[in-house]
Amino acid sequence: MAWTRNRVASAVAGAALAFASGPALAVDWIMASGYSEDNFHTKNIRMFIDDVQKSTSVKITLNSNDSLIKHDAIKTAVQRGQVPIGEIRLGVYGNEDPMYILAGLPFIASTYAEAWLLKDLQKGYFETKFAKDGMRVLYYAPWPGQGFYTKVPVATTEDFKGRKLRIYSTATQKMGEMLGFNATILPFAEVPQAFSTGLIEALFTSPQTGIDIQAWDNTSHFTYAGAILSKNAVIVSERYFSALPDADKAGILAAAEKAELRAWEMSAKTTADQIEVLKKNGMSTSNAPAQVIDEMKKIGLVMMEDWRKTASPEAVAVLDRYLALQ
Repeated sequence: MAWTRNRVASAVAGAALAFASGPALAVDWIMASGYSEDNFHTKNIRMFIDDVQKSTSVKITLNSNDSLIKHDAIKTAVQRGQVPIGEIRLGVYGNEDPMYILAGLPFIASTYAEAWLLKDLQKGYFETKFAKDGMRVLYYAPWPGQGFYTKVPVATTEDFKGRKLRIYSTATQKMGEMLGFNATILPFAEVPQAFSTGLIEALFTSPQTGIDIQAWDNTSHFTYAGAILSKNAVIVSERYFSALPDADKAGILAAAEKAELRAWEMSAKTTADQIEVLKKNGMSTSNAPAQVIDEMKKIGLVMMEDWRKTASPEAVAVLDRYLALQ
């Protein structure tokens, strides 16, 4: 822990020196993310960094795979100025504002076209919210559709009853409980240990995450449901961003626009390939049975009405605009 704090302090000191040196000098930023180098989110970030460095004076050093700051702590680290830039998973912050979990309600926006529309309608809300906390979102990146990793085949929702499920947000926790699971929110990095200690015996997550944690070590069946296209976001401290020359700001925003479109393309292309990876590692894969899908759709509608009761009028207006355009 002391080593990590020292790394952060040293890196931020270097960034602050560049920050104070004025626009004529190159600026060194450190970036934190939570996923491995093989993850398509990280690959996309690497391409974003390359574009930034080609067109601006900003050099970004990425620390991936929780190597600098734990994923769930990155938003706070950027807000406090510990790091200038980082990648977060929006669904983690549902306790702060229901808007963070709107895209995580099952079958509310389960296609890329629907998820893109919802993302665009949410942008203004998030811009205001992050600005109040001294940050801005540079781009949004969706996860592929989700599925169930289990030790037994899934025929109906009866196969979920009482099983211990790891999920990643308050929305998916509620969904899991309504499906009959004992659902527990756990950070990505804690999943392998949770399996080994018996805290969990199943997952609801994307094919990408299953590969990242080698889900075949602890489960044998992947049942793809689609259902949810949750989002990550790359965020930046407004203090660091606003200190840049206008040309560098424009270069970063242009690189972010490219990265957002590329992220959605990469996500859409990755599901079939990743399911093949699960198969090659010995997992049985299948699409969710109709009864499971029907139940998840019903749960999604119930959760949407419950969401309305907790969300602000401004957030509800975003949902209503989205539904009106369906």
